[in-house]
Amino acid sequence: MRVWAPSQDVAGVLVDLPDVECSVYDGGDTPPEGAESVEVWIPPLIPPGPLREMLGRMAKLRLVQTVTAGVEPYRPYIPDGVILCNARGVHDAGTAEWAVGAMISVVRDFPAFTLAQRTGEWTYRHTGVLADSTVLIVGYGSIGQALERRLAGFEVEVVRVARTAREGVYGMDDLPALLPQADVVVLLVPVTPDTVKMVDAGFLARMKDGAVLVNAARGSVVETDALVAELTAGRLRAALDVTDPEPLPQDHPLWTAPGVLITPHVAGSTPASVRRTCKLVRSQMLRYLSGEPLNNVITGSY
Repeated sequence: MRVWAPSQDVAGVLVDLPDVECSVYDGGDTPPEGAESVEVWIPPLIPPGPLREMLGRMAKLRLVQTVTAGVEPYRPYIPDGVILCNARGVHDAGTAEWAVGAMISVVRDFPAFTLAQRTGEWTYRHTGVLADSTVLIVGYGSIGQALERRLAGFEVEVVRVARTAREGVYGMDDLPALLPQADVVVLLVPVTPDTVKMVDAGFLARMKDGAVLVNAARGSVVETDALVAELTAGRLRAALDVTDPEPLPQDHPLWTAPGVLITPHVAGSTPASVRRTCKLVRSQMLRYLSGEPLNNVITGSY
């Protein structure tokens, strides 16, 4: 069985599996020989392009196991009969930890203090605080649950929103009424037709003055121009691990907008994520080889 893995770390946990021939393809311009014989493909974090042509060459492909929770780049091109699985849970710890750190950094004004440190300025002043605030989690899945666990000691009220309402969790239709109450709004939704550009001018206008938007989902969830306008006006602040476009061009106005912290899509890029990716991939391959049902199979909307 031919398998393409995204790294030596992942390939290393498959080396002892019977009848498995594993090659490393990290998404570079020159893939290994033999794409037509690949049965299982574990793509890298950044999808190689063009995907349509790549997948079209894989005549024997039966399983695509991503190392990300989001699978939107692959879904349009997955051939009939090929199973698509995501990496739900792998990046929960890193992404949730980033979200807590990012919101604290913005609320406590750490970026401004860092700039003052470079010039030796002692800029004493009061800042905001996370305690006694309301954190609205939009997209209450496994990462949202991990985030809530990490917020447990910060004396905040957590409000949960998911696609489908359930006990203790509001539905998306409740968002307009919930936004004005939130001091921090955290985006953790997947990319679907319903979520692309959902954070538009109207969404942002409903947020309270001084609130913080934290985007750990995908850049396409937010209308960038509308966010830049709110940041420039000084009404809202933001912490962004993802942007639209991405990578963000050097001359983009988002870089210099006031009140924004930007990191280059690193929330899930941690040793913990690597360890958990390896564990998931090995588990999935053992299931696949033995004919057991796979975890995290993507069907319909997710």
